[in-house]
Amino acid sequence: MPFELIALAPLLPLLATALVAAWHIFGAPGGDAAEARTVRLLSYAMLGSLAVLLAMDARALLYGAPGEIVLGTWFAAGGIQIPVSFMIDALSLPFATLIAVIGYIALKFSANYLHRERGFHRFFIINGLFLTGMLMLVLSGNIVLSFVGWEIVGVSSYLLIGYAFERTVATGSAVRAFVTNRIGDAGFILAIALTLHYFDSFAWSGLGAAAISTGTVSVSLVALGFVVAALAKSAQVPFTPWITRALEGPTPSSAIFYGSLMVHAGVYLILRLEPVLVQAPLLLVLIAVAGLVTALYGWFGGLVQSDVKSALLFGTLTQIGIMFVTIGFGAFDVAAWHMCLHATFRAWQFLSAPSYMHAVKGASVEVPPWLGRSQRWYTAILERFWLERFGDALLTLPMQDLGRDMRLFDERIVSRMLGAPGDSEFSPHRQNRLVRGRGVAGALLEWCAANLYRLEQHLLMGTEGGPTRRTLRALSEYLAVLESMLEQPRYLILLILIIFIAGM
Repeated sequence: MPFELIALAPLLPLLATALVAAWHIFGAPGGDAAEARTVRLLSYAMLGSLAVLLAMDARALLYGAPGEIVLGTWFAAGGIQIPVSFMIDALSLPFATLIAVIGYIALKFSANYLHRERGFHRFFIINGLFLTGMLMLVLSGNIVLSFVGWEIVGVSSYLLIGYAFERTVATGSAVRAFVTNRIGDAGFILAIALTLHYFDSFAWSGLGAAAISTGTVSVSLVALGFVVAALAKSAQVPFTPWITRALEGPTPSSAIFYGSLMVHAGVYLILRLEPVLVQAPLLLVLIAVAGLVTALYGWFGGLVQSDVKSALLFGTLTQIGIMFVTIGFGAFDVAAWHMCLHATFRAWQFLSAPSYMHAVKGASVEVPPWLGRSQRWYTAILERFWLERFGDALLTLPMQDLGRDMRLFDERIVSRMLGAPGDSEFSPHRQNRLVRGRGVAGALLEWCAANLYRLEQHLLMGTEGGPTRRTLRALSEYLAVLESMLEQPRYLILLILIIFIAGM
């Protein structure tokens, strides 16, 4: 099998996802038969991807991994050219194969776990999109295509955290994850721009040689954007709070997102950057420190968890923190083995969590004696060192306030300019206002709106008729008299004579 067929690995689940989505958009019949069809189509697609990857593994073992495979050009403008390329090496192939195996198992598990649930097909559509994004992220041969997969994974995560969108807690947790990961995405985009500026190439295979011939400061700037993206995606301190709220989604999504696959995407990105990071030792120190702090945070947090999924999540944070420490000390191969082994084991634990919860129902959780004797430590750990509140105050709440202000501006200003109907909320006499301006800008807009409303009331809407309304009413009366006169023949003939004389 030629290596060029590696493109089928992400393409098959994408096509299956699109087909399932089209069926249900255009009103396919529901019921158990529709569920079986959805599961069967996506499962066969993942089996197809797994077969392709296993064939690639066998061919790579026999003939060696070819590295970058270029299939064509995706985008070209001026001197910028982005190819459709895939990376086939000792890092991408094993992890992609593991993604296909875990993805297939999670799909089969979900068929029974979510049977007759509301949003059954929506879950599978998002899940198929996620698996497509993961395979694209891991197998892409250049950083731009990797970013496409990175974004697909992030959007899928947001949608599945808010799977139960009728629950405020679920949607709030989804917003936390979305806002925090946008910081990482900004770092990734900055890194892409700096890579083009300093390295003049987007290919993963060319970064090592470009980094050697570039100054340390420039290499550090390029790598820093990728490191920020990796820390955010893998929920390392200070970006940790979003993942502790991400368990609002169904258990299968927790297994493949935050137990085994997506949470390791940041680790994979750092491993892929090995040729660049060895030229930026200060960033390796930063990675090691962030990993150490996260490992301690996860260990302490796991001591007080009474829910098995939360305990597993904090265990995941600890293990990924250790991976970052390992990378920081330069042991990239050890971190890669740790990543694959941990992903396998943690996926099994998360998928087994519902059965375990039923088995130990009502069991008490004991904290270590030293922690039970220290009220301050126990409170700090129970509050997760207040990192979530800090993250909310710094990131989530400002973004939510900005969204509300934009919505109010749309409702109060734009809708009024377009003449959209609605009750006025600018009236100073209204006692129960639904919304209020926030901050200096909000207060200024509210003051302007209230005074414009008073002016409108004075000119047009007065009880006896404002001056503008009275003027318009008198003018309309004069025009009505003039119209009635023109309807009489003698005045019409007189008007024609006047126009005729004026024309002479």
